[in-house]
Amino acid sequence: MARQRGRVSVVALARDFGVTVQTIRRDLAELAANGQLERVHGGAVLPSGVSNTRHAARDGLNAHAKSAIAAACAASIPDGASVFLNIGTTTEAVARALLGHRELMVVTNNLNIANILSQNAGCDLVVAGGHLRRADGALVGALTASMVAQFKLDYAVIGCSALDLSGDVLDFDLQEVAVSRAILDHARTSFLVADQSKFTRNAPVRIASLTQVDTFFTDAPLPKDLRQRLAGWNTQVVTAGLGR
Repeated sequence: MARQRGRVSVVALARDFGVTVQTIRRDLAELAANGQLERVHGGAVLPSGVSNTRHAARDGLNAHAKSAIAAACAASIPDGASVFLNIGTTTEAVARALLGHRELMVVTNNLNIANILSQNAGCDLVVAGGHLRRADGALVGALTASMVAQFKLDYAVIGCSALDLSGDVLDFDLQEVAVSRAILDHARTSFLVADQSKFTRNAPVRIASLTQVDTFFTDAPLPKDLRQRLAGWNTQVVTAGLGR
């Protein structure tokens, strides 16, 4: 359930399994002690730390939310635009949402996105080469960042592994982060796509601040602390299904 939803609730689990909340709390504590879950107030989330969840597990995580976020993001990108898409299962969902767009130019360091958009005959597709991370089809490192720097595109669409309450956008791999920073630096408009599970995760490497993002597409209201910080920034927030 945690892999599917990103977060589980003590009360909901007790109801679903027909047991007491005390039983669920003991089970969650045991799973947390084994490193399989991470306890948060009222429930648990998939563990975070210094390494990311495997791509196959992330791909099925919050799939409905990612599709809604992707649809909202794609709707903000016109036909004929040039777009960076970086690594991540949410940016892969954006690629699927762009299959109906015409006359796009897309630069990506994600082989999965290249495979998805190869189905769009009207898409001029450029793969930014570099070191291949076989686990998820990512191309990372200095060579990839250098190739990204050859472009100046209309839109950057990036994902992340975590979003700190201070507004910092975070990830796990320093080589991947270097590419994401280059993508942000060489786009006229920047979009962040991240579902609510990223609000309760942590990761050690900083990509950027939300102050450097023009629009943040997500699927739930932001935590209060982050919402208060954003009030003084120019970053727009689009909550898929709820509007701005």
